Amino acid sequence: MSTTFRTSRARAQLTLKEPPAAVGAKPGGTIAQLDLQFNPTTLQLRKTTEWRRSPSRMAGQSALPEFVGSGPRELSLEVFLDATSTHDNSVEEAVEKLMKACVPTAASLARKKPASPWVRFAWGTTRTTSFDGVLSNLSVTYTLFDVDGKPLRATCALSVEEASVDPPGQNPTSGARTARRTHTVVAGDSLALLAWREYGDATAWRVIAEANGIDDPMALTPGAELVVPGLRDPGAGEER
Repeated sequence: MSTTFRTSRARAQLTLKEPPAAVGAKPGGTIAQLDLQFNPTTLQLRKTTEWRRSPSRMAGQSALPEFVGSGPRELSLEVFLDATSTHDNSVEEAVEKLMKACVPTAASLARKKPASPWVRFAWGTTRTTSFDGVLSNLSVTYTLFDVDGKPLRATCALSVEEASVDPPGQNPTSGARTARRTHTVVAGDSLALLAWREYGDATAWRVIAEANGIDDPMALTPGAELVVPGLRDPGAGEER
């Protein structure tokens, strides 16, 4: 008896889109698209939830956890680039496309709200790893060069962090734009990243800084609790 194996022809791709023009809006038009030369061999999907426990002297074992919120999905993968058969500039051109996802777009700069492109990974019918996000990490390793120094082979490790498209000001506790909530700082947090998650605008980090009396937005202590106000919260200062 013979067995026939069906070979999938679906090619994975990364699409860079213009970041939303307003909080809660969807991403804009396509800026660049990278059709992956080789489909990934592995995909790592990560998602976290945040819980808080209030110590209780009356609890026999431990206090019941209180659900604070759900963290974004984070997709990690490696992109392999090879130009040994063509000896052209395709490796560097592909890297340049990926680098575009790390800098503000011209349109966002013109709006005076700098933001990098949103990124979407797509591969056939896969849904869990296909979502709108931002590139949170990119590492490029060149492993082979032509006689003139031109890169011919590279491995790009990247992480895409899910970006929320909830309506402006929606809050997991009340849904009101003026609502406040708290966030427990974890390693790797920054006010800009928190502002992006909450408001869709990384430049709104000053709202959180002012609400918590923070002078240095990068000096956050893991475990500290931050007040995250709505953009129109009277205690948050002027709306940005």
